[in-house]
Amino acid sequence: MFPPVEIRNAPAAPPRPRVAPHKPAALPQKAPPPLEPPWHVILLDDDVHTHEYVIEMLAAIFGHSAQLALKMAREVHASGRVIVATVHKELAELRQQQIEDYGPDKRVPECKTSMRAIIECAE
Repeated sequence: MFPPVEIRNAPAAPPRPRVAPHKPAALPQKAPPPLEPPWHVILLDDDVHTHEYVIEMLAAIFGHSAQLALKMAREVHASGRVIVATVHKELAELRQQQIEDYGPDKRVPECKTSMRAIIECAE
């Protein structure tokens, strides 16, 4: 048989030193980069496209309701231009391209192109 084994308590972990933890030197505060200004997407009027075309196009590209799109169609017809969205520059450029790529108004046989749009800085 084996001789009895004396069991001892394992030594406790060494005590932690009583010093403040190291703090890294504070980094200089930098101002956040300035926000880019918003941009307007502006639909330009022509004498070819119908109100129905404008309503369908604004709903398809921007998700505007029929009521809002009709209001914008009337405004572009009356004043020659209407702001259809105010967004960051890259999205404004994309929306401008989508308007100009939307295609002709099939209701009007002599219509051969899409409507035109421009973008302008909102500030």
